[in-house]
Amino acid sequence: MAKLRYFDASNDPNDPSNAPVASHSEFLRTGKITRERRHWLAAERRYLTHDEVAEKTATKLQSAGVKTHQHINGFHRSIQFPKMVFHRTLKDSPHLGYCHVTAARTKFARYEEVSWAFYIANFFSDIGDNDNFFRHIDVKYSRMYFAVAIRPDEHTAEKLTIDRSVRGNGLLFRTHDPQIAIRNVLLLGARNEQLREIIRQL
Repeated sequence: MAKLRYFDASNDPNDPSNAPVASHSEFLRTGKITRERRHWLAAERRYLTHDEVAEKTATKLQSAGVKTHQHINGFHRSIQFPKMVFHRTLKDSPHLGYCHVTAARTKFARYEEVSWAFYIANFFSDIGDNDNFFRHIDVKYSRMYFAVAIRPDEHTAEKLTIDRSVRGNGLLFRTHDPQIAIRNVLLLGARNEQLREIIRQL
């Protein structure tokens, strides 16, 4: 795959929001001659490095993660999740990335106790195997919210991996709708059936 190149669109003359008023109409209206460089010369595109793009992506992901965590913890004082916000960008596509928001343990369906992690991504995709965590990336939706069952990695105790013994693929839920995502996380965090019933009715 060809390496992606990114340019700074903030001064792009083709962007309608940056388009200056036509010189002849500006002259007729005010009598002034426009001498801005971008008006006389085609603006040169400033290309961004992958590190610069990754930094911008990281800022947006981090902000989304913090806000989402606040929304979840603001629902009810008996359902509180630890703030574990960190992000990653995709190696060859630094404009794409995901953000870990929180993690917890819960009883899930027929499983007695499941450790899980909740994420936000700025794209939609299938969850692949561990070597290729995301596959069939689709940027049609601007966000994907998902939770996966996790367990310690067999090789290193510090690293976590998807627990595929849960539901066959480890995926607890996946949606592009933030309301559905928050409701599902709250259901996972609810301590009793009475609270779950209240959340289901939201």
